[in-house]
Amino acid sequence: MEKQQVFDKIAQLLAERFNVAADSITSDTNFQNDLQADSIDMVEFELELEDDFGAEIPDEEAAKIQTVGQAVDYIVSHQN
Repeated sequence: MEKQQVFDKIAQLLAERFNVAADSITSDTNFQNDLQADSIDMVEFELELEDDFGAEIPDEEAAKIQTVGQAVDYIVSHQN
């Protein structure tokens, strides 16, 4: 999957989960600061990413993912 496709899919997932417009999400969107995601939101979102993209995200790696761009980069580099 191309980077733009991964970004579009993640933006759509976030739009549904956090009730925001998908077109308001950018690579710089911060999960906690911009979307007010708490730790439970993040765990649920990580599980959703794993299911949708077939990429396992270890907890220590997940803790480093703070923005949409970082999530996209991680998924693109760890796709099955």
